[in-house]
Amino acid sequence: MTHFEKVQQWLAEHHYQVGYLSNFKNIQYFTGFASDPIERVLALFIFPDQDPFIFAPALEVEAVKETGWQYPVYGYLDHEDPFAIIKDQILARVKNPTRWAIEKGNLNVSRFEELQQKFPTATFTGDLTPLIQQEQLLKTPAEIEKLKIAGKWADYAFEVGFKALSTKRTEQDVAAEIEYALKKKGITHTSFDTIIQSGANAADPHGVPKKEFIKPNELVLFDLGVVFDGYISDASRTVGFGKQLSEKSQEIYRVCLEAQLTAQAAVKPGMRAEELDKIARDIITKAGYGEYFIHRLGHGMGQSEHEFPSIMEGNSMELQPGMCFSIEPGIYIPGVAGVRIEDCVYVTENGAEAFTHTPKELQLLPLA
Repeated sequence: MTHFEKVQQWLAEHHYQVGYLSNFKNIQYFTGFASDPIERVLALFIFPDQDPFIFAPALEVEAVKETGWQYPVYGYLDHEDPFAIIKDQILARVKNPTRWAIEKGNLNVSRFEELQQKFPTATFTGDLTPLIQQEQLLKTPAEIEKLKIAGKWADYAFEVGFKALSTKRTEQDVAAEIEYALKKKGITHTSFDTIIQSGANAADPHGVPKKEFIKPNELVLFDLGVVFDGYISDASRTVGFGKQLSEKSQEIYRVCLEAQLTAQAAVKPGMRAEELDKIARDIITKAGYGEYFIHRLGHGMGQSEHEFPSIMEGNSMELQPGMCFSIEPGIYIPGVAGVRIEDCVYVTENGAEAFTHTPKELQLLPLA
């Protein structure tokens, strides 16, 4: 059964007449058409007993067709009312569309209100978000192969980045070196903006590269990934720039590494997500740094860098073969240093395999 057919079956079983997908990443998953429409409307409409259709900005209609999309696609010009056109197309298929299912985890308020105005007798009680999350949860062998290739390119990016470290370069310079090298190899998109943080700057888990020169004998955190054929990689490494790191920097690295390696080795089908988080968190807490591990252990990944599920306390979901997620413990001490070590993995029948293979033992890179 195809992805479409599963949604159609679900709509039919729950007596919904229209399913409206609004998340552009999920539209890509179901159709193969990749685009971030920004402020414009991009939508996928699925029906229990009819062909689906894509609704897109007029400037992207031809791009949709070029993907091989075999069903209707409709466009709108910037000066037109997109929901008026959507209304016409819905009514051409469903005489009285009163029962809708939407992505409650994505659809914004203004567009929801547009729907309510155009279909005043309709109810929008169905939620497609959990269904889509479950559909994306277990990756196919073909998806895992794409994720492996994306992982190889992330390893290449680390190689470039480590060589680019220099006291004559800023964090922004190193990030630019990595992204330029990837583009020269034909990798046009990164999973997210490449993160390079040195010294105390790395104590901000979601910080950005600064226009500050890399200082000698400090830890440098790299967080990066690439997009390959619609699938992403996401990995973090922390290295020493210089051979005279402080004892504190070396200690927090050892603790973080133990937590990451132990958790990754512990993955097996049937264990709960919260158990895996606890394995890493207990190691960091026992070493006295529990208050500095301030985020979940991991997140799902695939076509997006943050997918369902969360590997965290309170999530009793059992791990299954084909699930893909990150394992990324971190220790962030304000004003001192930050360490994060991350691999994304896929669960196998008896463990887990990583998509990235850059060594995780502490590397002390020579000053340049």
